[in-house]
Amino acid sequence: MALPQAKRTRATTICRNWRGGSLLAPRGGAGNLSLPMPSGDVVPERIAFDQCLQLVLKLDAMKPAPGQPKRLDALFRDLSRFKPHRPAYELQDLIWAIWTNHKDDYADEAMEQAINAIALKDYDVAQLVLDALVDARPEWSEAWNKRATLHFIRGDDIAAVKDVMEALTREPRHFGALSGFAQICLKHGREAEALIAFEAALAVNPHLEGVAALVAEMHANGGRVLH
Repeated sequence: MALPQAKRTRATTICRNWRGGSLLAPRGGAGNLSLPMPSGDVVPERIAFDQCLQLVLKLDAMKPAPGQPKRLDALFRDLSRFKPHRPAYELQDLIWAIWTNHKDDYADEAMEQAINAIALKDYDVAQLVLDALVDARPEWSEAWNKRATLHFIRGDDIAAVKDVMEALTREPRHFGALSGFAQICLKHGREAEALIAFEAALAVNPHLEGVAALVAEMHANGGRVLH
């Protein structure tokens, strides 16, 4: 099901506004956080997975990039507790709400456009909007994570891994990006890497029940997932 023409036109207008106007973010700042990647249009699978794994292994020593909302700190501290002061689901909802909202109204609207387009399986529109979004707001970790999700849906796993790296570089506590990388690893038979990524996600958010159950299963079966 495609987006109505009015929404397509709006999405295209937003992208043009970013690329041609004052909304375009400078290339400095968060843009310098990108990890070096090998030259060439196609990054070999092994290199992409290994680089992302090395990043995951360093997350404990990393801090969120400047500009990340400070109110996330208290939410993550509470979420990390075995018995948080607030229900875990409520903390997770608040964190996702902060991640997916931006003070720039254009960026906020674009994220909504992209989410709706993905839900409607209008992936071309979602790609158009998200490409413009990461170009205009490269400091926004959720823009990279959302595009990683889109790449995964479209079967471009290497591009998804690269965008996961961008998201984690800016927000090393992003349990959604970590879980996403783990799922991609499982898809490619990289169960050891998947286990490391799942455990990193649980270190940030021990209340991911499905992930916790899967990790327990993997430990019980020598690091493998039995289907």
